[in-house]
Amino acid sequence: MPDLSLAFLATPEGWAAMITLIAMEVVLGIDNLIFISILTNKLPPEHRERARRLGIGAALIMRLVLLTTIAWIVGMTQPLFTAFGHGFSLRDLILIAGGLFLIWKATKEIHHSVDPEDHKDEMVGKAVNVTLGGAIFQILLLDLVFSVDSIITAVGMTEHLAIMYIAVIVAIAVMLLAATPLANFIERNPTIVMLALGFLLMIGMTLIADGMGFHVPKGYIYSAMAFAALVEGLNMLARRRSSAEKSQSSRT
Repeated sequence: MPDLSLAFLATPEGWAAMITLIAMEVVLGIDNLIFISILTNKLPPEHRERARRLGIGAALIMRLVLLTTIAWIVGMTQPLFTAFGHGFSLRDLILIAGGLFLIWKATKEIHHSVDPEDHKDEMVGKAVNVTLGGAIFQILLLDLVFSVDSIITAVGMTEHLAIMYIAVIVAIAVMLLAATPLANFIERNPTIVMLALGFLLMIGMTLIADGMGFHVPKGYIYSAMAFAALVEGLNMLARRRSSAEKSQSSRT
């Protein structure tokens, strides 16, 4: 049974567990934050900040509620039925559904970006089609998936419930602080949008694989994302350097 006391603060092991779990929760929150940033950037400017705060606030509430039902959360890993040699639990079904939704959403956005002519009728009413309520609903769906994954990860790493609460609250606070700067950065750099959508495709495939019983170490996923982000950062520097040189040569 998870321990709600703060006795862990008196031991180095407790502090190490808390710091490790906070780092893990912050990293897991990146997936959620990328989705929120892309989705809210499609809203009218006056609604974006509100949508981000509501979405991240809902993620915090959902995680804290799930932490109060630890016994039920642990039970979500119990197989409900067996198919293709794998016992599917409620957690597996949630991860698969969330992965399919992410793949569908990312593929749709990539198609809109690559072939805008195919959607020129939609582009006229783009701000109307993507409503605040619709954005919040989609964010809530993914919040549920990422919250379940986050809490089950926390339960597997420590038995101290207080550590789980602290880690979740700190991670959500970091997401809240980073949401607007990240969304603004994505909006200012259109090529980043495609990279972020590629990340969402990869995350969706990972969720489906995890739900099907094929565990992909998170380190591999985030290492690939970091490498791709580094390459894109170098491309951005190269483009700015080239643009600056052209601008200077045109003045001389």
